[in-house]
Amino acid sequence: MLDADDVRSIALSFPETTEKERWGHPTFDVAGKMFVTVPDDETSFAVRCPRFDREELIAAEPHKFWVPQHEAASAWVRVRLTELEDRQELRDILLDSWRQAAPTRLTE
Repeated sequence: MLDADDVRSIALSFPETTEKERWGHPTFDVAGKMFVTVPDDETSFAVRCPRFDREELIAAEPHKFWVPQHEAASAWVRVRLTELEDRQELRDILLDSWRQAAPTRLTE
């Protein structure tokens, strides 16, 4: 089963990623921009996601993707770790969020 340590190790494997504590829990930045955070209970993580894409993800897989009410206006989505198929799916989701935050020089 995947956990917060898997999120950490994959996130930190991307270029210029650093870990920083915010709101009492770990967050991960690329070139100073946050791209993933692991909330307190560590059963899910949040990543960048354009709102239109987010709505499609939630509609297609509501057991996997969700947004807490207090984050509804943001461009982020939460992902339940227990619902991921494997480490590759976790990596793909984290990489997509990293690419949204990373400067062009890193994504080319």
